[in-house]
Amino acid sequence: MAIHRITPAIAVLIYFLLLALPSTTPIVAVSSLNVTAVLSAYPELSAFTALVSGTTIPSDLASRTSLTILAVPNSYLSASVDVTRHLSPTSLADLLRYHIVLQYISPSDLFKIPPSGSLLTTLFQTTGRATSNFGSVNITRNPSTDLISVRSPAPFSPSNATVLALIKTVPYNLSIFSVNSLLVPYGSDLTASETRPTLDLNITKALIDGHNFNVAASMLAASGVVEEFEADEGGAGITLFVPTDMAFAELPSSDSLQSLPAVKKSVVLKYHVLHSYYPLGSLESMVNPLQPTLATEDMGAGSFTLNISRVNGSLAIDTGIVLASVTQTVFDENPVAIFGISKVLLPREFFGKNPSDNTSSGRAVMSTAAPPDALSPDSYPEDGGPPSRLTSPPGSSTGAADNIVQRLILGWSCIVVYLLV
Repeated sequence: MAIHRITPAIAVLIYFLLLALPSTTPIVAVSSLNVTAVLSAYPELSAFTALVSGTTIPSDLASRTSLTILAVPNSYLSASVDVTRHLSPTSLADLLRYHIVLQYISPSDLFKIPPSGSLLTTLFQTTGRATSNFGSVNITRNPSTDLISVRSPAPFSPSNATVLALIKTVPYNLSIFSVNSLLVPYGSDLTASETRPTLDLNITKALIDGHNFNVAASMLAASGVVEEFEADEGGAGITLFVPTDMAFAELPSSDSLQSLPAVKKSVVLKYHVLHSYYPLGSLESMVNPLQPTLATEDMGAGSFTLNISRVNGSLAIDTGIVLASVTQTVFDENPVAIFGISKVLLPREFFGKNPSDNTSSGRAVMSTAAPPDALSPDSYPEDGGPPSRLTSPPGSSTGAADNIVQRLILGWSCIVVYLLV
């Protein structure tokens, strides 16, 4: 038999070759969440879902991968029917956009909010029609009762609501909470035109004018991703973290960024961008420090995220292997914010100890647990409830270990077959 031609040395060689086989899948794009379909599964939200479906909001959310929706149940929305009935389509859409927070907040995240509250950006803020930062909501927690309240950041604003219960969580992508009232953004002109002024910012030129970002400007122009960034100016806006020329010069020789293939290099550049406009104050007050990037939208939920927090009085950005700080504001005008940072943000998915092409080939499976009767910290124990974004994202280590075990078994099987024959 042909198998007798395999010598022990060849069998051992086959074993080690099998161990060296790549264990990752090709880079694939992931589809967006269908928010309307998720909401439609809950009859108690039918009126709110119908209002959302009748606007352009579903298309506004087409490329989003990280959202929290504050939905008003039918029993509470009925008290506001007259308000919604007399609004123009544009005004109604803006009112509903104010109920969509542009980051994923898990139930456990809510109970980590300080009593002073946290300011969160909503979809309404990205339209350019919000006065000042009044397109954001301030979420507060009463430390005595753990009551979670949502209100306009304006002082003495009469518009506020209480969070009632968790409706649905899709870890790392979507949370839906019920609230007991419609939220009305303070100081907004709900009769304004739906069109927003076009900024038409040339990002490459803005970086060159900053006199310290020539390497980044050249890389963005050469890759072509800058055109994608500029296209987002007319949508929800973008926030760019741009390494200085010194940051590129200080890259260790072991981190061969320039030698990456074009596709991976493009992912790294997108890793420096959040798909929303966040002024410095909004970044500093984020409830959930783990934020998705444009690379997350390409590579899958839970991957290519940035941990943004305050460290020693400065805004810090942690990739898991690199800790950078924001050194300056290069440009800040809704819908574009550009910040200079001290280091190149290297994703652990490419530059960690066990780099991979993609940590997830798709979105996390939706949770099927029934919604609780009331929102309380005891309803969501850290070891049994929906996973928080503060925990490790899926596919980061366990999958790699399973792959190694499988290849070990396969390699030893080849040797055993030879010995038996």
